Amino acid sequence: MLLLYKGVLGPILLRQAHQLRKTALRLPEAAGPRMGQENAAAPEAAPLRLLVVGDSSAAGVGVDQQHEALAQPLARLLAARTGRAVTWQLVARSGVNTVEAIELVQASEIAPADFIVTALGTNDVTSQRRPGRFLKDYQALVEALFRRSGAAGLVVTGLPPLHILPAAPHPLRWYLGRYAARLDRLLRRWIDQEARARYVSLQWAAVPEEMARDRFHPGPLQYRRWVEMVAAQVVDLLALRTQQGT
Repeated sequence: MLLLYKGVLGPILLRQAHQLRKTALRLPEAAGPRMGQENAAAPEAAPLRLLVVGDSSAAGVGVDQQHEALAQPLARLLAARTGRAVTWQLVARSGVNTVEAIELVQASEIAPADFIVTALGTNDVTSQRRPGRFLKDYQALVEALFRRSGAAGLVVTGLPPLHILPAAPHPLRWYLGRYAARLDRLLRRWIDQEARARYVSLQWAAVPEEMARDRFHPGPLQYRRWVEMVAAQVVDLLALRTQQGT
């Protein structure tokens, strides 16, 4: 059905997409370190190691500093909840889709990690990558990350609710929302079958007034809620790993 909609609405969608690219406010990635350690004074237990990989949202677009974004606050919250030191690394770049994320990871030094967090998919929607190709590339990315980091668990963030995207007009907003929902279903179905993985939905973020001033990326309150949801899943995976004695 999406192909039918695209065929019928194609000229309008192309015109609106072109106009959006011309007029969209482009915010920078959050400033600050891309790796570090939280709760360095924690006693005895080995540090928990965290790797965050993704696109502009993972890179902190929408807030000014990394301590307001995803990776560093997540490490800080996990340190508080586990009583352990948490080392963290962020590998993210604005505009990347899944296949470009593979290239980014291949060109990056990846530190050993216990848990991986990913945030990708929006740029697969805007670049109109086929759903099957998107999923295969995502799976290839995850396998590469597991292999290179030695991680034991994964938390995958779903696609954002593009159907409410304030920066995009209708029918472009509606079409992007439908496409994002399709990719998100594929992603969740895959993750639900993976014992070592957890899925975090972003559908709660359909609150335009809480978004960043570009009307596209998360705002500070949304980053904080996102961090809390991801942390809960990492803690769950950590408890599972402890029970299994690994």
